[in-house]
Amino acid sequence: MSQSQIRAVVLDIEGTTTPIDFVHKTLFGYARVRVGEFLRRHWDDPEVRADVARLEAEHAAEPADPSLSPWRNDPAAVTAYVHWLMDRDRKSTGLKSLQGKIWEAGYGSGELRGEVYPDVLPALERWQRDGVKVAIFSSGSVQAQQSLFRSSAVGDLTRFISSYFDTRTGPKTAPASYTQIAAALGHSPSRVLFVSDVTAELDAARRAGMGTALCVRPPAAPHTSGEHPVIRSFNELFEESD
Repeated sequence: MSQSQIRAVVLDIEGTTTPIDFVHKTLFGYARVRVGEFLRRHWDDPEVRADVARLEAEHAAEPADPSLSPWRNDPAAVTAYVHWLMDRDRKSTGLKSLQGKIWEAGYGSGELRGEVYPDVLPALERWQRDGVKVAIFSSGSVQAQQSLFRSSAVGDLTRFISSYFDTRTGPKTAPASYTQIAAALGHSPSRVLFVSDVTAELDAARRAGMGTALCVRPPAAPHTSGEHPVIRSFNELFEESD
C-alpha cells in the first residue's frame, strides 16, 4: 500500500490498537463488578435512563430463553440483564453505552488507564505529520473510545484522532457501515484504509471499497489472508510510500 493513495486510516481497538486482555479482563471485569452500584447511584440520571430504555427494548426483542430473567425496571434486574449480555459478548448499544459511562468514571478516578501497543503513538504522530486522518470504529461506545485514548498510559492520544464511530453507525460486518464512515470522513472508500484483527469486519470494508489490513499482534500465531495484507505492527503499513 502506498500512503499517497490513502488519506484516512480507520482503526479497530481490541487486538489492533489495544491488547485483547485489557479489554476483556480489565475493562469488562471493571464494569461487571461495578454496574450494580453505578446504576443505584445514577438511576435518575437522564443519560443512564436512556441506556436503561435501550436495554429494555433489547430485552423485549430477545427470543425465549430460560436463562433470561424477566424484565423489571430496577437496578438489580437491569444488572442481571447486563451480566447476561456480557456473558454472551453481545454488541448491544445499550450495554456499550452504559459500560462507557462506568469506564469514564474509572478513568476519571485514576483506577483505569488506557493501554495501547508501543507502535501506536509513533504511527499516530507519523500519520498526523503526513496529513492522514485517523478515525476509530469499535463496538465500544464513542464515549468509551474517547476515554481510553484520552487517558492512555502514553498520554492523551485524542489529539491525533479526528472521528469516532460505534454501533450507532451500523454493524462492523455490514459494508454499508464502511460506506457511511468514508462519507463522514470526506473521502471515497478507495482512499480509506481499515485495520482490524477480525477478518469478517475486513471483508465488509473490502466490499465497501476500502483498503484493508489484517492486524495480527504477537503472540498470536502467524496468519495468512488471501484478501487482506497481514501486519504485526503499524510500522509495516505504507512501507513503500515516498
